[in-house]
Amino acid sequence: MFCYQCQETAKGTGCTIAGVCGKSSNVANMQDLLMFVMKGISIYSTAARAKGFEDAEVNKFIFDGLFATITNANFDRAVFVRHVKKGLELRERIKNAAINSGAELSGNLHESATWFADTDEAFDAKSIEVGVLSTENEDVRSLRELITYGVKGLAAYTEHAYNLDEENPALFAFMQSALAATTNDALSVDDLVALTLETGKYGVEAMALLDKANTSRYGNPEISKVNIGVSDKPGILISGHDLRDMEDLLKQTEGTGVDVYTHSEMLPANYYPGLKKYKHFVGNYGNSWWKQNEEFESFNGPVLFTTNCIVPPKKSNSYADRVYTTGASGYPGFTHIVDRKNGGMKDFSAIIEHAKKCAAPTEIETGEIVGGFAHNQVMQLADKIVDAVKSGAIRKFFVMAGCDGRMKSRNYYTEFAEKLPNDTVILTAGCAKYRYNKLPLGEIGGIPRLLDAGQCNDSYSLAVIALKLKEVFELNDINDLPIAYNIAWYEQKAVIVLLALLYLGVKNIHLGPTLPAFLSPNVAKVLVENFGIAGINTVDEDMKLFLN
Repeated sequence: MFCYQCQETAKGTGCTIAGVCGKSSNVANMQDLLMFVMKGISIYSTAARAKGFEDAEVNKFIFDGLFATITNANFDRAVFVRHVKKGLELRERIKNAAINSGAELSGNLHESATWFADTDEAFDAKSIEVGVLSTENEDVRSLRELITYGVKGLAAYTEHAYNLDEENPALFAFMQSALAATTNDALSVDDLVALTLETGKYGVEAMALLDKANTSRYGNPEISKVNIGVSDKPGILISGHDLRDMEDLLKQTEGTGVDVYTHSEMLPANYYPGLKKYKHFVGNYGNSWWKQNEEFESFNGPVLFTTNCIVPPKKSNSYADRVYTTGASGYPGFTHIVDRKNGGMKDFSAIIEHAKKCAAPTEIETGEIVGGFAHNQVMQLADKIVDAVKSGAIRKFFVMAGCDGRMKSRNYYTEFAEKLPNDTVILTAGCAKYRYNKLPLGEIGGIPRLLDAGQCNDSYSLAVIALKLKEVFELNDINDLPIAYNIAWYEQKAVIVLLALLYLGVKNIHLGPTLPAFLSPNVAKVLVENFGIAGINTVDEDMKLFLN
């Protein structure tokens, strides 16, 4: 295997024996084979689309497949074997549709559009040939992977919106045309750089679509105090990112005597009026995704994964038999809850009955944390914020959005937040917030010094806020705002957020705790020279840099 799509990749270069995330080499290779097959599908579907032919099943298969290959989403080899077999069927169908529609098909089609096999042994053999390193040129490989990882993040946000009945056919078309482009040896480095920025453009569109889907169904997030203690009833802990799953679970647990708690990236569900209205929605339990080995033990009840962020349980853990997965997530031995049908709800009866037999959660902390500062809510504070900036009460905003992870070097972000002067405000989204969202950072004239916009996809809110402040202060360039970007990253949804910010013209973003291993020296140089991308140093060094 070879995988370097996440920040924790082995030795900062690539996982070659097993993933630091916990995936085995045969799972990694089967994910590579699925990517290979999806590129073949995309070659034909892009040609067919040019002739006006659209296949809804192909569209869903592509974004589902991309999402399943995101770091920590699915560890089940059997799932990927099934996906590959289904993908080969769909490829032949869309191939015939393309031919019948009169689409022009290149005589030099990539091998992914023509390869076929029907046995697991053939799949295993082929998977070893088609991984990341099959692109020999380091810079071309780097840009192809940067685009691919951005498209994976794009697929995640597209799926969430789709689950809430919001679709944008342009997103389906771009994902497929971008995958097809990563097989095109005729594209130059400049062509691929342009496609990278175009990926960011569609990232903005996907996050805007998801924002619309979430807010139209559940209302705009509002300032909320979230309980981090527990009740005396059994509970279900829901993790991941999918708010439709959260809604289904809350509806089905109402009146059952089972409480519901969020974990990690599901925390922002507590900010939506349409979700927090449920009286048995107790609050948030625990911290960031990587602490789940300990926190799932103490929760005592069943856990539902709606998306990625699974940490494989240790042999010493006793909670594995009470973990359920759904959607793109999966792990061998975990019970998987199938997708909803015909616009109905998913059936969570099994996990609810399981919860009734469990003890109440063990309390691990008490108190409250405050969040709900998405763009609509922050704009209601705009006058206060503008006055505070003009008076000098607020000197600077720091965007500290992104992902958390296990590396000790991520303590940097806690220390950075602690050392920021009292005339600065942190804008955050994503699980990176757990490094500092329980610190006593205080307020500035009634404005909390930590404004949490929500999940990683809600980084869109931070961009909307910046663009609105640019307008209010009558500036020509978003980079003239008193905003600095010190962002943590871990996986591919952070990649699409980064590309979206670059597309919007944001420069001088600092990325840590390490720069991506998939950036070749020459590609990294392009990002530095054109966009001012930089890494991080010590907290004290960076504090001087940012505040000057």
